[in-house]
Amino acid sequence: MKDRQEYRAAGPGGRRRRPEVGSGGTGPGVRGGGGPMRRPESGPQRAARTGETPVRPVRGGIGGGHPGMAMPAEKPKDARATLRRLAHYLKPRRLRLVMVLATAVLSTTFAIVSPKILGRATTTLFTGLMMKIRGVPGAAIDFDAIRRILLTLIALYLASAAFGLLQQLIMAGVAQRTTYDMREDVNRKLRRLPLAFFDSRTHGEILSRVTNDVDLVATTLQQSVTQVITAVVSIIGVTVMMLSISRLLTLVVFISLPFSVFIMRPIIKRSQRYFAAQQRTIGNMNGHVEEMYGGHTIVKAFGMEGDSIAEFDRINSELYDAGWKAQFISGIVMPLMRFVNNIAYVLVSVIGAVLVTRGRIAIGDIQAFIQYARQFSQPLVQVANVTNVIQSTIAAAERVFELLDEEEESADPESPVVLKTPRGHVLLERVAFRYLPEIPLITSLSLEAKPGSTIAIVGPTGAGKTTLVNLLMRFYEIDEGRISVDGVSTRDMSREGLRSLFGMVLQDTWLFSGTIRENIAYGRGEVGEREIVAAARLVHADHFIRTLPGGYDTVINEDGSNISQGQKQLLTIARAVLADPAILILDEATSSVDTRTEALVQKAMLKLMAGRTNFVIAHRLSTIRGADLILVMNEGEIIETGTHEQLLDRNGFYADLYNSQFRAAGADAV
Repeated sequence: MKDRQEYRAAGPGGRRRRPEVGSGGTGPGVRGGGGPMRRPESGPQRAARTGETPVRPVRGGIGGGHPGMAMPAEKPKDARATLRRLAHYLKPRRLRLVMVLATAVLSTTFAIVSPKILGRATTTLFTGLMMKIRGVPGAAIDFDAIRRILLTLIALYLASAAFGLLQQLIMAGVAQRTTYDMREDVNRKLRRLPLAFFDSRTHGEILSRVTNDVDLVATTLQQSVTQVITAVVSIIGVTVMMLSISRLLTLVVFISLPFSVFIMRPIIKRSQRYFAAQQRTIGNMNGHVEEMYGGHTIVKAFGMEGDSIAEFDRINSELYDAGWKAQFISGIVMPLMRFVNNIAYVLVSVIGAVLVTRGRIAIGDIQAFIQYARQFSQPLVQVANVTNVIQSTIAAAERVFELLDEEEESADPESPVVLKTPRGHVLLERVAFRYLPEIPLITSLSLEAKPGSTIAIVGPTGAGKTTLVNLLMRFYEIDEGRISVDGVSTRDMSREGLRSLFGMVLQDTWLFSGTIRENIAYGRGEVGEREIVAAARLVHADHFIRTLPGGYDTVINEDGSNISQGQKQLLTIARAVLADPAILILDEATSSVDTRTEALVQKAMLKLMAGRTNFVIAHRLSTIRGADLILVMNEGEIIETGTHEQLLDRNGFYADLYNSQFRAAGADAV
């Protein structure tokens, strides 16, 4: 319950998000704070500045590749360094990797030797039959020898299958354990990353690195690595066996290889362009469908269904065109390779027949050689395919390691100060902060919030209101100055201890997929039914909860669409009531409820705020007229302070804001 106790009240708006992600420095108490979060830079801006490759759509889905055709690989930036780091993860399991190599060699060797032994059975059968036809006295087919050969073959096939199974079993453990360690490192890293990291990247980019990239590494370790080992052993083994049968026939097979490469290379190069276009179009299709279905109400309200369908048809046509060409061109590869191989088989058969008639080679060896010739091209295609897969895997691992190399937030003190009985006295002394080094936001901010007082923070969008809250809770580190609670610097506390002093009710609600009871109790761990119900009653949520089909056991779905926005806001307020924090942060907490409910909730909030230090971020200035102190912020600075009446009397910035809202409300009423 450690992660859940770190955040004492309502979390951010948006979709379900588990607290483990970024809980060390961000977590569910941050996003969706009071309106738009000031971000250091957007994902595309960061990509433009750093040259970082933008996150790509998930591979797979529509299309795919031909079995003999590899998908275009994404090239890593520094493959050698990435492989060294991957080897570091594999190092604790090097003994098992040696066992995988040994079992792969044994399994493949037994499979390769089998055709040669089967050829002996054919030779024994053919020799006995020919001797009987020629009328050699006492001639007969040596069925005992054939039976022994067949029993030997069965034993070899069983041994090959057993070692192959053992190889897969060991490699599965190695792959899953390795990626388990990688996920653990990524999870721990996310807990230590500052909020700036999450604000400068999209959720999709982070999730892609944590899930898709790590999964690709796991799949490659389990499948592609063993395929490479098997393919290499097969190529070497088959070549040795063919040379042991006939050097001339082996030369014929090798001569056909350049023709295969000559045919495949231009086709693969051309098809890769269409595969890339197909993947790009799939990304456009997924984005369009998600956007249209996510905002289908707005699309219908503005009558834009026709435009949406037309755009879908356009993207769908592009996808059809690119997918058809990619599949058709890549599908040509295998028939052409079979054509070249069949020519080689004809030459092998003709030359082999001549050698048999001259007594230079046994007929069983010709049978074995033809099997080897057919086996020879398969591992080559496997290696070609796996090369591209491994290249993409290295690029995926590189993205994971880039995340692991991100700069972490500063460590907590070794012996953090713990406030056992916090009073809620907050002091900011000449605080300076900037998201970007070249753009100052807060230059010299001083503020004192006495225990039990209510501090309202107002100002236009981007003035720094939510930034101030983020600094109080150390979601961002200040550049200069000092912030203290009850005389103790926030830097001398652990982040968990500091944030346990705060409760937050944000404008954008955050509820996870679970029961209403679990959502209200979020952050408190074990709590009794009576306390949950009391918190709900205090904010006038008990009545609507009991009208739901399951009451407090009603399960909120993943996007919270089975209850209204106002009801979600009431639940987050009840969560803050149950948390019982020393310092309360309210960010337009009643913005999503109707007027009647707002009046009831305001009364409940007054009870909740009693005896606590309260920071209220407000856009509707009528809601903060009773605050002990109002801070008017603009461009990161406090430009006016005072009570509601004092600020109106000054007829300054606050008065302009208040009067503009009053006039707008009057115009709406008219």
